[in-house]
Amino acid sequence: MMKTAIIIPSHLKAKRLPNKPLLEINGKPMILHVWERAKKSKIEDVFVATANNEIADLINSVGGNAILTSEHHTTGTDRINEAREKLKLDHEIIVNVQGDMPNINPETINLLNNFMITNPNAHASTVAGDVLEKEWLDPNVVKVKTLKKLEVNQFLPANDFNRNFKKDESFIYHHIGLYAYTSGLLKSFVSLEKSSNEKSRSLEQMRLLDNNYNIYVGYTKDMPLSVDTQEDLEEIRKII
Repeated sequence: MMKTAIIIPSHLKAKRLPNKPLLEINGKPMILHVWERAKKSKIEDVFVATANNEIADLINSVGGNAILTSEHHTTGTDRINEAREKLKLDHEIIVNVQGDMPNINPETINLLNNFMITNPNAHASTVAGDVLEKEWLDPNVVKVKTLKKLEVNQFLPANDFNRNFKKDESFIYHHIGLYAYTSGLLKSFVSLEKSSNEKSRSLEQMRLLDNNYNIYVGYTKDMPLSVDTQEDLEEIRKII
């Protein structure tokens, strides 16, 4: 049986919303909401990878597992790989749950993990849903393009990721920042140089696409809010 671990990357230096993981949502820091949701999935091993003692101490205080990583990582995937190495994990699959999605559905995590387990030739996967009308011009909402229509319980290779696809383009979906990788792919990821598309779009997944790695996209109707701005924070406080 393949083993899976969840690693949640988290740090305090978000430019748009400083100290984001520790901002409270209904009396509880955001990172705790994410950790609790991850623990409700069917994946037993859950870790938080962080550069900050404040976050590590908080997770450890509730009985969680936190690992301190470098302050110099520019992507969550790089941070996750360092955590995987420091923890000496022997898990074949690593799930990256973003630390700013406090209402992530545990069943969406399970969906992604089940795909990786039943498709051993897939090295990376993610999920996406429908783009809302107000999101087409929102640069905070990353979109993903596939070559065919995504159906429920179906995964297709991503064709492109961007923040500003045109509304009249076909097969564009709201990308959700949830990933699953094989351990082997994580090793490869950190050895690759940042691609020009990764730099210009500020999208780390472009490093894989630009190096001809497939990222499979699954359709979901669950649309967790990625908290990037003060407006997002106010909205999630109403949702939770």
